[in-house]
Amino acid sequence: MTIKKILVVDDSATVRRFMLDLLLKGGYEVIMASTGDEAVTKSQAEMPDLVLMDVVMPGMNGFQATRAITRNESTSHIPVLMVTGKDMETDRIWGLRQGATEFISKPVHAAELLAKIAALTNRAD
Repeated sequence: MTIKKILVVDDSATVRRFMLDLLLKGGYEVIMASTGDEAVTKSQAEMPDLVLMDVVMPGMNGFQATRAITRNESTSHIPVLMVTGKDMETDRIWGLRQGATEFISKPVHAAELLAKIAALTNRAD
């Protein structure tokens, strides 16, 4: 599976803009969401190839949204890469238990994020 369309979920407009610019330069189609609820809705409507999910957001947090996406029959095939400032080992474990495929800590380094996306593409092939 090739990753072409990516859903970026973060309540920070600055982070969303950084990700948008980075991913567009990488040749990806980008969809944006600013809340967990919006992420769940857009994942079902848009069927992205990958979700980049923040954790700390108002309302439905990223752990809850990841669980909703990965446990829904229509979206369970979509990998979720958690991108968050919550970088304790317990956060990583909890994120993986909710269905996340990968976990990356903020601040995001462009090369690291692009390498994780490439690794997911290669693993899915």
